[in-house]
Amino acid sequence: MTATVSSPVLTTHPWLGFAVRRLGRLVGSVLVLVSAAFLMIHLIPGDPVRGALGPAAAQSLVDAQRASLGLDDPLWQQYLNFLHHLVTGNLGTSITTGLPVSDVIRDRLPATVELAVAAFLVAVLIAVPLGLVMGVLTRGGRRPRAELGFTSTAVVLAAIPEFLLAVGLVYVFAVTLHWFPVAGRGSVASYVLPVLSLAVGPAAVLARICRVELLAVLQTDYLRTARAKRLPPAAIYLRHALPNAVTATITLGGLLLGGMVAGTVLVENVFGWPGLGSTIVSSIIAKDYPLVQGVVLVYGVGVLLVNLAVDVTLALLDPRSTIRES
Repeated sequence: MTATVSSPVLTTHPWLGFAVRRLGRLVGSVLVLVSAAFLMIHLIPGDPVRGALGPAAAQSLVDAQRASLGLDDPLWQQYLNFLHHLVTGNLGTSITTGLPVSDVIRDRLPATVELAVAAFLVAVLIAVPLGLVMGVLTRGGRRPRAELGFTSTAVVLAAIPEFLLAVGLVYVFAVTLHWFPVAGRGSVASYVLPVLSLAVGPAAVLARICRVELLAVLQTDYLRTARAKRLPPAAIYLRHALPNAVTATITLGGLLLGGMVAGTVLVENVFGWPGLGSTIVSSIIAKDYPLVQGVVLVYGVGVLLVNLAVDVTLALLDPRSTIRES
């Protein structure tokens, strides 16, 4: 017979085991991300330095730039140097501007974070009440036309790419009606169209999920008991039904937040938003690979941290979940 050996400390303290497992996954994912960002510059055909400086650049200048980037060293040494620089906060120097990559990211990151967080909050504030209302109105097969209209509209809105929706919003509300600025980041009005471009699709998806989860919760025995006790509708739906219906919504919402961060790349370019999205596109065009590597790392780590935050939130909200018990 084989016995399963488990740590008594992790068994006695489930939260400690949960933290160890999640941090282990985070560290492993970060190592994969860092390795992929490092190999990016080596897997691209041709000389990245020559591509960045242009065909007219003198060979001596190309050689000096390669030496400054450490590209003449063996691959294993380059990788160790890359890890050492990351640990010390050195992301390298931009080839095109000569500025430290960390300074460029520090200047552009707040604009992207503001845009993504604002879009996420707007999506949640729209989706949860809308999903709750539609779940209550269409429970038990009631109002099939309203259900069909809601579902069809949500599917269409969720299928529209963010950048295409952004172009349409700019044409209608900025170019035609002149209600909002066409581009730039300034007043509160300049946030409206970019935020809507990122929030509409995720809000439609979250509203559908919230409605489906609420319908499932309304069929449970404890909700039938609550209705049999003639509790007020507000207590039934808000106190008993909604907290048990938002678990899947929170899970998907966290994933959509990570998608929103990635979606800022195209939306920022449509609106001329001075964030990391426009920075990575311009750096790819200029073949500024140190800057591309730095921005990719920031985006990747951001998505991983969002996923970790979702896991922790679910474990706090639902102590019986497999996340905490596993």
